[in-house]
Amino acid sequence: MANKYCPICGEANGCMSGAGEHGNCWCDAEKFPNEILELVPSESIRRDCICKKCLDKFRKEQLSRNTIKK
Repeated sequence: MANKYCPICGEANGCMSGAGEHGNCWCDAEKFPNEILELVPSESIRRDCICKKCLDKFRKEQLSRNTIKK
C-alpha cells in the first residue's frame, strides 16, 4: 500500500502488506465490510489501508446498531 496512514482516522495503519509476502499483515486475514469501505475517500481506495482500530470500532458500532434493532 502507498500510505502508512488510515484514510478514516489519519493514524498509522500498521499495514505490512507491501513489505513482503502476502499473509504477513494483520489485514490479510480480515474481512472488511462494504459499509466501512464507503467511508474511505475515493482517492484512497485501493491505495490506503484502514487501521485495525477503525475496523474494530466500526464492527462494534455495527453490532450495537444490530442489537438495538432487535
